[in-house]
Amino acid sequence: MHGGDVLEKLTSMIARKGGELYGGEQVTQLQHALQAAALAEADGAADHVVVAALLHDIGHLFEPEFDRAMELDKDLVHERLGEAFLKRFFGADVTEPVRLHVAAKRYLCATDPGYFATLSAASVHSLKLQGGPMSKDEVARFETEPSFRDAVQVRLYDDRAKDPAMVTPAFDHYLEHVKRVLKAA
Repeated sequence: MHGGDVLEKLTSMIARKGGELYGGEQVTQLQHALQAAALAEADGAADHVVVAALLHDIGHLFEPEFDRAMELDKDLVHERLGEAFLKRFFGADVTEPVRLHVAAKRYLCATDPGYFATLSAASVHSLKLQGGPMSKDEVARFETEPSFRDAVQVRLYDDRAKDPAMVTPAFDHYLEHVKRVLKAA
């Protein structure tokens, strides 16, 4: 699949399912993605971090039960679904922060005393299903991941990207970032 096909596929997926509410939050999946990318861009983050922020929850688009996220008592491992899909098009600089953004929430809960209080009700619910805060051994292992810092940054954008009043550029605006980090065909 060449670059144009990837951009078309991403745009199509977002158009098809991006308007659905983002599991227990007051924003749609598209708003959430755009807000995370806008926050990364405003921070002057590298292209790969902006793209990871934009696509960090793309795995939710593959979950048939995502609209019932707050009712379910199981983790749908969206981070793994997203990583598996994105690996075909992007390198580890994009896919690893996507894969690790859930672990980053667990990490922050274990290492930042005030972090848990910032989580939305939906994030608290999913944290329980995802294993809760990391143990000391898990923290040490997580910190050895080459992309752990990018994953933590994506996680922090993720947490702030839930504002129904936030105005962002459209999805197409971020396609330039996407083009710059796509794997060579």
